Amino acid sequence: MSPASVAVIMGSQSDMDVMSKGVTFLEEQGIQVHVVVASAHRNPEKVRALAKFFEKEIDVVIAGAGMAAHLPGVIAALITKPVIGVPIDSSPLKGMDALLSIVQMPPGIPVATVAVNGARNAAILAIEILALKEKSIRKKLKVFRNSFKKTG
Repeated sequence: MSPASVAVIMGSQSDMDVMSKGVTFLEEQGIQVHVVVASAHRNPEKVRALAKFFEKEIDVVIAGAGMAAHLPGVIAALITKPVIGVPIDSSPLKGMDALLSIVQMPPGIPVATVAVNGARNAAILAIEILALKEKSIRKKLKVFRNSFKKTG
């Protein structure tokens, strides 16, 4: 069995400030992470090629996007793996435009969605999905969750 892997894709390099919080958490948990920048609008061919790779090699995709936020939905339309959308605050609307674009997917093409700038929660959700099939990840998740009992 190949190691669990998560792709983190974002529409612009400027999104890395937000998305790095999720990438860092995944790496801390020992999850293989593939990070890529590709815009659904500016480079749809690259996004389509990446989706083919994701379908073959990746377990969960985290897609961050601001403004019209089409990237998570485009990825979800092209693959059958779970996609988690991260709306990014990059417009005068403070990320509400991105949030609504991601959560309002048509029937049959779901995108799990976290809070605006919620890349760390997206990473935690990805780990929860991976933990369904991998005991070692489930153990790490339990340790992480138990750490809240000590601090809360």
